[in-house]
Amino acid sequence: MGAKAGFALKLLQWFIRGIQFCCCALVLAIFSYFLAILSNRGLDIPTWTRAVEGISGIGVLYTILGLLLLCCLAGHPFTSFIAIFLDICFVGSFIYVASSNRGGASSCTEQVDTPFGTGNAADMINGQYPTYRQVCQMETACLAVSIVAILFFVFSAVLEIVLVRHRRKEQRFGPSPANNYTSGYAKRRGLFGIFGRRKTMDTENPNVLPEHTHPEQMRTSYNTETTAVAPENGAYNKYQHDGQVAYPETGTATAHTQPAGYRY
Repeated sequence: MGAKAGFALKLLQWFIRGIQFCCCALVLAIFSYFLAILSNRGLDIPTWTRAVEGISGIGVLYTILGLLLLCCLAGHPFTSFIAIFLDICFVGSFIYVASSNRGGASSCTEQVDTPFGTGNAADMINGQYPTYRQVCQMETACLAVSIVAILFFVFSAVLEIVLVRHRRKEQRFGPSPANNYTSGYAKRRGLFGIFGRRKTMDTENPNVLPEHTHPEQMRTSYNTETTAVAPENGAYNKYQHDGQVAYPETGTATAHTQPAGYRY
């Protein structure tokens, strides 16, 4: 149970890191394209475009590192604390990326605001492609993936806390009879397991003394030769055979007679 739960949590975190990587890589690719055009055509490069490319580039490196180290360092308190801190930082960073691409929130018609400046959507930039509409649509894609990245960075931070708690629970319980000496912790009894456990505790009192022997369980005679074989047949004298007593009962005396033909 514990090993399966840990594997499922790691798999979910790996999926979340993969989505984050895709979002960061898309923003990095689009803004690298913007910076290349601005540089080749000798246009002014806005500072915020450099900042967005830097944030997305660091995000790509961080998510790749997270994907690689997830198998061996997932749930460790120190590394998880660093991951949670960085996830929170990237939440704020991609809020900045989303606000920088707010021009893509428009319908990309008529006048649009882009990293290349403001212009008519149908016009080309310096008489060359791409058009302002195409750049605006790229900004719309960056805005959308930035919002997705914000949500998934929040999810990954929460999941890191769950991984740490799961690892501590694994270390606290470990192999035991409850899990067949394998790994993890004991199985839960479901919704009504608490009531069943409480009922068992109420019925079994450890302070109760053992039950005493009842009179019917005692021997029916004090003589050792009398043994209770079956209640319906009464007592059985193990020293008597065919009506003759080979050994006198306790408290009885017999006269001594000399055997015939025997001399002292």
